[in-house]
This record gives sequence, C-alpha cells and structure tokens, in this order.
Amino acid sequence: MGVGYICCTSSSSSSSTLLTYKPKQLFNLANPTTTSITSQSHFKTSTNFYSISCTSSSFLPLKCGAGIDIRETQDENTSNPMMGIHNINPDLLQQMVYDALVWCSLHGLVVGDKSVQNSGIVPGVGMKHAPFALLPTSFPQTQWQQACDLMCIFNELIDRVSLDGNFLQDTLSRTKRVDVFTSRLLDIHSMMLEIKKKEEIRLGLHRSDYMLDDQTKDLLQIELNTISSSFPGLGCLVSELHSNLLNHYGDHVGLQSGRVPGNTALTGYADALGQAWKEYNDPRAVVMVVVQTEERNMYDQHWLSTVLKERHAVTTIRKTLAEVDSEGELLPDGTLLVGGQKVAVIYFRAGYAPSDYPSESEWEARLLMECSSAVKCPSISYHLAGTKKIQQELAKPNVLERFLENKDEIAKLRKCFAGLWSLDDPHAVRDALERPELYVLKPQREGGGNNIYGNNVRETLLKLQDGSEEQAAYILMQRIFPIASPTFLVRDGICHQDLAISELGIYGAYLRNKQKVIVNSQSGYLVRTKVSSSNEGGVAAGFAVLDSIYLT
Repeated sequence: MGVGYICCTSSSSSSSTLLTYKPKQLFNLANPTTTSITSQSHFKTSTNFYSISCTSSSFLPLKCGAGIDIRETQDENTSNPMMGIHNINPDLLQQMVYDALVWCSLHGLVVGDKSVQNSGIVPGVGMKHAPFALLPTSFPQTQWQQACDLMCIFNELIDRVSLDGNFLQDTLSRTKRVDVFTSRLLDIHSMMLEIKKKEEIRLGLHRSDYMLDDQTKDLLQIELNTISSSFPGLGCLVSELHSNLLNHYGDHVGLQSGRVPGNTALTGYADALGQAWKEYNDPRAVVMVVVQTEERNMYDQHWLSTVLKERHAVTTIRKTLAEVDSEGELLPDGTLLVGGQKVAVIYFRAGYAPSDYPSESEWEARLLMECSSAVKCPSISYHLAGTKKIQQELAKPNVLERFLENKDEIAKLRKCFAGLWSLDDPHAVRDALERPELYVLKPQREGGGNNIYGNNVRETLLKLQDGSEEQAAYILMQRIFPIASPTFLVRDGICHQDLAISELGIYGAYLRNKQKVIVNSQSGYLVRTKVSSSNEGGVAAGFAVLDSIYLT
C-alpha cells in the first residue's frame, strides 16, 4: 500500500546499491555525513531474502547545505513482508524531503507546536509542518471508486437515522446508564424531542473511514464520523504536495503525478457551509466555528474559513463552548446571538469528547445552541447518529431496511460493514476472549487513543463480565489487517523509514432544507498512515501522518 525506498551509496562511488530494511538507521540533520548503524536484521519478500549491507558509513550532504535526518525502524515481530522496494539515490531522497519541507512551509501545511507556548492560541506562533508521508500510498482503483460511491448513501442514511428519535434513544438507552458523556448528549436530544424542535435546515459534514483487509481484499468501514471531521484543509494540501513532488521527481521514483486523485475536500466543505448560510437567508449573519481552548490544528480550520470567505463572502467567528455560554443570547424567535452577532451556521470542531466539557458552562452552551434556529453542523441527532453503538446496531440484519428502500444501496453498505457485535452477544464475547488479537474493543468516544487491542481486549472483557452494566459502553469490532508497506514518514523535520498501514477517509457533504436535498456529495478524501506496530491512528493525537493515495 505504501510506497517506500531504501538505498545506500558509498562515498567513494557514485553508484547506488539497493539494500533492504535496516532498523534504526539514523541520518542526522545536523551532521548529514554521519550514519550510525545500531542494529541489523533480515526480512523476507515475496520472492527471496535480502540482508543488510553497506560499505560506507557516509552519505553525501545535500548540496543546498542541509541534511535530512532519516531513521529506519521496524517492528521485528511483524509478519508482513517489505514490498515494493525501489532503488533511490540518497542525495535525491534528501532533496525530496528538503523540497517537501519547504513546500509545506510556503503553502500552509502546518500545525501548532505543542512545545511552544500559545502555539494553539495565537496564529503564527510555534508553527511547524504537519506530519506527512513523503510519497502517496498505493490504493486500488476499484476499491477507491467503491468508497467514493458509498458516501452519498451514507449521507442519506445519517439524515434518516437522525430523524428517528425513538431509534436513537432506544439504541443508546443502556449506554446512557453507564456513559456519562453519552447520557448528557441524550438528555439534550430528549429535550429537543419534548419541545418538538425541528431542524428544517440540516447540514452534515461527514467522513467515512476504511481499511483494505489484506486477506479478503475487501474495503471495510472502520467508523463514520458525523462531528468535527478534521483535515479537509490540510488533507487537500498533502494531495497537492504529492502531485508537486511527483511532477518533479516522478521519473526518478517510477511514479506518475496523474495517479494522485484531485482532492476537493476543502472546497466541498466550504461550499456546503456557504450554501447552508445562504439557506438561512440573512446576509448579516455569520458562521461560528466552535473550537477547543487550545487548538494546534487551527490552520486546518482557518483554511476552511478563508475559502468560505473567498468563495461565498461569508464571515466566520471562532468561539469556545465557554465563550458561547458567556456571550450567547437566544432571542424569542430562536435567533442565536454570540457577542452581539447573529449566527446562521454553527460548525463544531469541538464538543465531541468529554474533555471539551470541563464544567456545566460548556453543557449550557451546547443546549443553548441546540435550542436556536441556527443551522447546526452537526445537530445533536446527527451527533448521536455517528456513535459506535448506532454503527453496530445498523449492521444488524434488517435494520438498514428501516431507513433505506433501495436494495442495491443496502447491499453496497452491508458489503463494507466489518463484523460488529454488542457485548450481549455471548458467541462474539467468547471468541474474543479466546482470540483477542482478532478484535477491537471500542468505547463511545471520538478521536485517537480510545480503542482497546490485543490482550487488553481479554482483560477488559473479563472485568466487564457477570452482567456488568458497563458492557453497554463498548462494542466489539472485527480487527482489520491491512497490508503493511515500507513508507517514508516525516515528522518534526525527521524522515523515518518504516513499515506502515493506511486508512482512507472519504468526506461527504449533505444539506437539506425541509423536503429538498440541496447537497449530497462525495467531497474529497483523507489518508492517514501510521507505523504498523501502532494500534491507534489519530494524526492530532500523534499516532499517524497525513497522506494521499496513488491509484493502481
């Protein structure tokens, strides 16, 4: 899946020798002529064995005066072979990484540096390049098209599920008893049902995430995000970065820039927000982006605000939940004022995790916004429709038929569903206890770092046995095993060579005003690539890098 290259060049010869994977080989940025070898290993490809060999400990320095720190690491316990290794001159590799870092700096492919104070508060303070893969990840054309075709069906499904208040409440009723965060969301949803609050204008900016299973070659869904689907801005920039690199170096690495699909995530999301603002029909109103107190991914959000301004002349304001509570006012007609400004659309880039609600003030803000006539992205019902428990319920036999009529569309959705089980299923739990490595235990949480893997699955299940109510806070999911490939991962100016796996996210935009569907589109894509030995995959959480795809 990934595209990776390894080579070694002797300082006494201009020829380069293809070599295999070497753990922890360091190419120092400050001293580019020095290479330290800390370990040696062998690995098997599909045809033969390669062994590590390097006749010199020197690499030629970059002619522009800067070297690139390149480290090679590998999980020695992995059973996946290193595939697709090509011969690439180390000077060329250095130049590519250097050019990529320059491109990121000049084009805004940046995030805040957590080691720098105020980097998540003040724009321009402590910026650094976003973590990225140097070359795009290979992905088969057929499964790419399948993922794109599914998005509009999922958009419609989420909208219909959101309208079935009883389904949401009943499905999450047990979870509510053991998960305080989900309980608070359900309380707000219940209040909206009681007052018969209707969302005439409904906006969803979604992302459906997939992996390719190596054994079956099936495209399997990991999750469907309905709140704060991040990286439409930076994800587009990575696609542009890869196209740019391949335009310059494609002949040297055997790749064609035309096989990197164009990415419309940024304009697709901006256009949907602009159209929702237009449907609200008040030219003086603004779009409010709800943000975390410290947001080091602010530039991804600022890209969206900038394009929204350029394409639709719409002004955005940024407010935390606490600021909405202190500055917000609800007029008798449902109009929401924040800081004296009328809000047409509320775009949540916060509010998806318990940590976003440290006090009652934040919950008051969420309720205030939900009671307003502003277009919510997402509304509380859209938010709940994206929970893990709802995902598991929709995978049950005959449940999709409750919301969709088209049998072909239902079949397409079911084809991408991975195995999903409630902890009420004794057969699934028994198998997970016996073979925990084949399952993932998921709580009702968004963002990276929450899932449970390996022996921890067994340990957690044992703790949850004996009819514990806490079982309802989790679902079991089939673990997907994508192929691992050698990939260059660039983070903090350091290029790591490692076995990596990738996850494809397809963005979708959906806008409806009463009975009229105004937007239902597949709106670009996101690839996140991580070291194969890592279970979690969040970029913001520090587990993965941004990537794009190379169609094969």
